[in-house]
Amino acid sequence: MSPKKRTTAVKRKFKGFTDEERAAMKDRVQELKADKADGESAVLAKIATMEEPDRAMAKRLHAIIKASAPALSSTTWYGMPAYAKDGKVICFFQDARKFKSRYATLGFSDKANIDDGTMWPTSFALKELSAAAEGRIVALVKKAVS
Repeated sequence: MSPKKRTTAVKRKFKGFTDEERAAMKDRVQELKADKADGESAVLAKIATMEEPDRAMAKRLHAIIKASAPALSSTTWYGMPAYAKDGKVICFFQDARKFKSRYATLGFSDKANIDDGTMWPTSFALKELSAAAEGRIVALVKKAVS
């Protein structure tokens, strides 16, 4: 006995990527074409386009990361300020508006040395930078580049 063949098609509409995701991909293409020597200017320009309070948070994070890990070079990654070691992104900042989120994000790539046992966070939601949060960020960034 042969299996029954389906006679009606299932109609599914593929929604694809959001406008924000497509913009991030276009940013990445431009980043790959750009002069890598000008990463600092690109990060500062990207931060300047952000809305408050994310702009102030990004400026402060930039200063914290540069002071905590001077070996990291500034770059952009999918249109976000990022910090790399030997050309590999270690951490990045995503403003809330980037993907219409309710909070900004500090993220770490798989190249960051933040492993802690068998499970650990790789991104952190940021609503504001308190002294305690800044201390934790300094420790994470130093560990990430160790």
